[in-house]
Amino acid sequence: MATDSWALAVDKQEATTDSFGSLVIRSLPRGGGDAAPNKAKKGTTKQVENGTNVEGEEKEDKAAQSLLNKMIHTSLVNTTNQVEVLQRDPNSPLYSVKTFEELRLKDKLLKGVYDMGFNRPSKIQENALPMMLAEPPQNLIAQSQSGTGKTAAFVLAMLSHVDPTNKWAQCLCIAPTYELALQTGKVIEQMGKFYPEVKLAYAIRGNKLDRGAKLQEQIVIGTPGTVLDWCSKLKIINPKKISVFVLDEADVMIATQGHQDQSIRIQRMLPKECQMLLFSATFEDSVWKFAERVVPDPNIIKLKREEETLDTIKQYYVLCSDKEEKFTALCNIYGAITIAQAMIFCHTRRTAGWLAAELTKEGHVVALLSGEMTVEQRATIIERFREGKEKVLVTTNVCSRGIDVEQVSVVINFDLPMDKDGNADNETYLHRIGRTGRFGKRGLAVNMIDSKHSMNILNQIEEHFNKKINKLDTDDLDEIEKISN
Repeated sequence: MATDSWALAVDKQEATTDSFGSLVIRSLPRGGGDAAPNKAKKGTTKQVENGTNVEGEEKEDKAAQSLLNKMIHTSLVNTTNQVEVLQRDPNSPLYSVKTFEELRLKDKLLKGVYDMGFNRPSKIQENALPMMLAEPPQNLIAQSQSGTGKTAAFVLAMLSHVDPTNKWAQCLCIAPTYELALQTGKVIEQMGKFYPEVKLAYAIRGNKLDRGAKLQEQIVIGTPGTVLDWCSKLKIINPKKISVFVLDEADVMIATQGHQDQSIRIQRMLPKECQMLLFSATFEDSVWKFAERVVPDPNIIKLKREEETLDTIKQYYVLCSDKEEKFTALCNIYGAITIAQAMIFCHTRRTAGWLAAELTKEGHVVALLSGEMTVEQRATIIERFREGKEKVLVTTNVCSRGIDVEQVSVVINFDLPMDKDGNADNETYLHRIGRTGRFGKRGLAVNMIDSKHSMNILNQIEEHFNKKINKLDTDDLDEIEKISN
């Protein structure tokens, strides 16, 4: 049984979390604050450093990126994305709401919503909430990124469906990691602040309960391995009494070995009439297949992605022979034009660290961001950069998505983005230079070329986007000045 060995591997991984009491969980700082998440993070880094990848090339960690996005998007992101709704029954009328009052929420919940700073529903909430709160309940698959208000939407649905007089688990939410579960738990506690009779339990490793212990809390949030144990082995949750099941971060869930299998096993224990809600930031084929297995007869909400455009960004390349020449070119650009804030992308942690040190020697106020940092450390650095405390952010790929800083006017690709086969990573290039030219402003992107290989990657990028990238002579100060006009 390969799937069972997956589940056991995840159980072992979760078991590394130190034990703590349920009261401690409630007072954990943002992002968890416990030693356990950092242990896992360090282990990941060590593997990379001890493998062939001695340079410290960054590996994508979907769970960490998702948590980072949750932490830095403390308020709703202003998005122009259009919402596309595909109803299970295309003949039934489509309801959307413009105010929270239209949802006829309990006063205690409405007070909690306003206390969190939500004045009116976000685009995804306008369409999702009427479906989630409908009678009889409707199943939903929804696409949404961080900052769209989706966590608040499903938390509001869970709190609305709970009967506080019943002292057993009624709503179950699973998240891919310990830290993401704690983040969602924090939203439940904030929104339910004026509804104290509804209680929350965390089904995460370290929150030890005895077999057959009777849970009094109506809402349970946890990770798949522990939730599965509580439902099957330990009989702490009676899955037949669950009326709302939420699966959050489905794309991260299926990227974590074992979680997909465990999630499906949990879903199969639930009653047919249980409302199923699934959320994912992206919907590749693998995510769709998973979603269709977990959520029968769904309504579907998709965000029509606003095409990131390169039209407002001037792109150039600079020919150099090595990293020292790249650094000189960078200093010349800084000497010739006024730069509000800049982001500089490197391929490896080693290069990023070297570059940050050299820029600091030149008197620049520099922040460094890379994958071996904890998510909390990264969030703090991004917040400082947003506030303008540092003018230059040197980073690896960990920072290419989801960070909107209005003052970024220049993006430098110190190294061009490549996929694992050494070809151009066009999507990452778009995400990177998309950090400039945002909010309707004109931006500038400069690509450093130091080999035939990097020139080849640049040509692939030009071909992919059908955009010519012009050469820039950084020894000619007049030429540099012209590009900033």
